[in-house]
Amino acid sequence: MKRIPALLCVLVLISLSASAQELSQADRDKGVQYLEQTRDGVVAAVSGLSDAQLHFKAGPDRWSIAECLEHIALAEDFLFMNVQQNVMKAGPGASDRDYVKIDAAILAMVPDRSHKAQAPPPLVPTGRWTPDEALQHFLASREKTIEFMKTEPGLRAHTVEMPPMGQQLDGYEWLLFIAAHSKRHTEQIEEVKADPNFPKS
Repeated sequence: MKRIPALLCVLVLISLSASAQELSQADRDKGVQYLEQTRDGVVAAVSGLSDAQLHFKAGPDRWSIAECLEHIALAEDFLFMNVQQNVMKAGPGASDRDYVKIDAAILAMVPDRSHKAQAPPPLVPTGRWTPDEALQHFLASREKTIEFMKTEPGLRAHTVEMPPMGQQLDGYEWLLFIAAHSKRHTEQIEEVKADPNFPKS
């Protein structure tokens, strides 16, 4: 008989652990909104630009807007594939991981252009698409990312390390990272447009 209370305690702990790994509807809605907001930011940043403006480079080692756009599209596919093929097949994170703090860190740190980063070779733009093709590719990919955010169960239940952040990110946080990454490079596009030598038309 004394084993029954102990068994109940174990069941309660298991239940609490499982519920902690569930994504709240409020967070899911925030994630969808952030993906949509950052998508619209990319579109607004490149709309109405001439060919000269899209291909202007502030320096020989700087990316043009067209190159930024290609990188955004490439990264969307690369990161989303990682979520599907690796993150969602990984085990759970530590039971005491502070996902609220990690969520906030992604939104603050990833778009921060004061910290420079080198793109891995697969994500370096090579001119494989025209700017319009890159934008359309990005928009189609982002729709898949948004649908995944809306419908995929267990986004909190799997974690994989993001080396630059030194953190284990769950599936939801990897999707936030995708959105934040596109915001980072939207800000890079705005930096190109702010250059004093940027073509007027």
